[in-house]
Amino acid sequence: MREECLKMAVLPRVVFFIAVVIFNFSEAQNEFAKLPESYRKGVRLAEKQVNSHNGVQHHFLFFKSLKQSSIEAGYNVNYFYHHFYLKATKCSRGTENADSKTCVFRNDRPVIDCAMCYKTFNGEILMEPKPYIHCIYKPALTQEMESSRLEHCNSMSFSSGTMTLLASIGSE
Repeated sequence: MREECLKMAVLPRVVFFIAVVIFNFSEAQNEFAKLPESYRKGVRLAEKQVNSHNGVQHHFLFFKSLKQSSIEAGYNVNYFYHHFYLKATKCSRGTENADSKTCVFRNDRPVIDCAMCYKTFNGEILMEPKPYIHCIYKPALTQEMESSRLEHCNSMSFSSGTMTLLASIGSE
């Protein structure tokens, strides 16, 4: 009798835990799918950089977008700024074709805060100027680093004579 009561008390917690895991998984999948292709290309570039770092043990995937802005400079040239989180998964670094369906997010690690800016031509990221990617574990991010990110991205768009990237109207 006592075992049955114990099982009945534990069962709702297990069901709740499973529901939370499924919700977080589907929410992150939907977030990435909702991004325009130009932003997804940037995220993939940042994921590749983070996951290639020797100190990383787990595979990181896109988790949440915080801020996006873009400038259409004309002649099929665009500048993009994207601030987002990457989150560790249970897959090990170097996992091929990883996505949040095959690699479940871990909740015991801090997110990686990424900010990046890059230039595209005909929808493809250009390597000149070199895309700026700054990713760091969220607890280590300082106000100076945030300011430095913004300055770097603004100077990138100034070099082409366009308006400031972060002054553009974007979506949050």
